[in-house]
Amino acid sequence: MKTTFYLMTCIIVLFGLIGCFTDSTVPTVPTVTHAFYDFELQEVERPAQTKERYGDSKITTTQEAGVNKYVFEDEMVRVQWLPTTSAIHFSLINKTSHSIKIIWDEAAYVDENGSSHRVMHSGVKYIDRNNPQPPTIVVRNGSIEDLVFPTDNVYYLNLGCRLDGWQEIPLFPSIAHSDEDLNTKYKNKTFQVLLPLQIEDVVNDYIFVFNIKNIQIK
Repeated sequence: MKTTFYLMTCIIVLFGLIGCFTDSTVPTVPTVTHAFYDFELQEVERPAQTKERYGDSKITTTQEAGVNKYVFEDEMVRVQWLPTTSAIHFSLINKTSHSIKIIWDEAAYVDENGSSHRVMHSGVKYIDRNNPQPPTIVVRNGSIEDLVFPTDNVYYLNLGCRLDGWQEIPLFPSIAHSDEDLNTKYKNKTFQVLLPLQIEDVVNDYIFVFNIKNIQIK
């Protein structure tokens, strides 16, 4: 499992033990710092036939409330991305006169180490994360808002306390010990989202490649 798993598990277990203490003595919580990531959409890969049919593409940046969002656009779709440490959020506009299906069972998240993971999206229950997921249909000239999250990063915590339940492991550490050099480990690494978009019975594999530009620890 990732380093994040062990870090978050230790913190959760510690707080779980605090919640279960009957003695007046409570263990000291270690000092932690917060990590802030600067992600960017670096490139988008499309099949040759998709390029021929839907033309040239462009990547632009928009800013809302001081947060950068990245927009990919061709003649088929306009996709705006907001990667965070907890999930990869996106909105998609269907620019065509045909319905588009997002084939979730063929979608994937490729982490910074190159490992591919099955994904889940908004509306999928944790307990059903490994079951077949029906496609999302985006009607002609319609739009959706959704997110991508690897199913491997969901687990059930059982401490016998009030914290028991489903937990998510972040994509990247959002909490780190002050002496941990996250830039050394993650800066300039890339991660990817494979989003298969089916239109008129043809599946077009769009691969969105993101880069970790910088990390600030505060």
